[in-house]
Amino acid sequence: MSSKPVIQIEGLGKKYLLKNSQVSHDKSLREQLASWYKQPFKTSDMEFWALRDFDYTIYPGQSIGIIGTNGSGKSTLLKLLSRVTRPTTGTITIFGRVSALLEVGTGFHLELSGRENIFLSGAMLGMKRSEIVARFDEIVSFSGIEKFLDTPVKRYSSGMFLRLAFSVMSHLRSDILILDEILAVGDGAFQAQCLEKIQAIMREGRTVLFVSHELSKVKLLCTETLWIREGRLFDFGATAAVLERYKSHNEISSNSLSANPQFSSL
Repeated sequence: MSSKPVIQIEGLGKKYLLKNSQVSHDKSLREQLASWYKQPFKTSDMEFWALRDFDYTIYPGQSIGIIGTNGSGKSTLLKLLSRVTRPTTGTITIFGRVSALLEVGTGFHLELSGRENIFLSGAMLGMKRSEIVARFDEIVSFSGIEKFLDTPVKRYSSGMFLRLAFSVMSHLRSDILILDEILAVGDGAFQAQCLEKIQAIMREGRTVLFVSHELSKVKLLCTETLWIREGRLFDFGATAAVLERYKSHNEISSNSLSANPQFSSL
């Protein structure tokens, strides 16, 4: 492993302001209307930290799993790393090209055809046209959508979107690949094909960040895993050990909930 990091994260945080209208259910309708008439646009802002005080260093060739419950901050971290959104605090330093597949159709222009989007994606990675042409046939063959290559992607099904998006991302040369739970969209055969491709990419020494609720896939693909809880890096280390602690914690939480009948319907 290289001693020079490919991603350096320091003091990273992302804050959102949630707008809440100041309406009280304890007031009568007349009182609420009177209040609104006096201050019709008054709202209260509630701060929500989706990610906070996050520090981590990733090196070339590492395959990092990212786990946590819904709303823990996993997707926020990937959006920050992909520069989809900007951090509120802290810094991210990245060395190399980044390809990210955060949701079906990420980075595609809906009015353009599959063929045109392949070249657009390559250009966005800073690749020369000759480099894209050299990989074009391989991309199309892997995706299996040859018949629809000149169709606008807005007419693609979610499965077709995934096939082309993953094929483009995995075959066009990038140093870091970011995957957010996207493989759950494809059929079983294509998922297996994608997993094999990810493993091949890892053998090439490229860095992979993989978010999934399917712990078996995390265990298969990732040597190290980060556990994010309530927006903070709660645990990290060798994948097998972190997954055991994660499963044990979730079992304890589930048992605690079952032991309190008043919460059983939540």
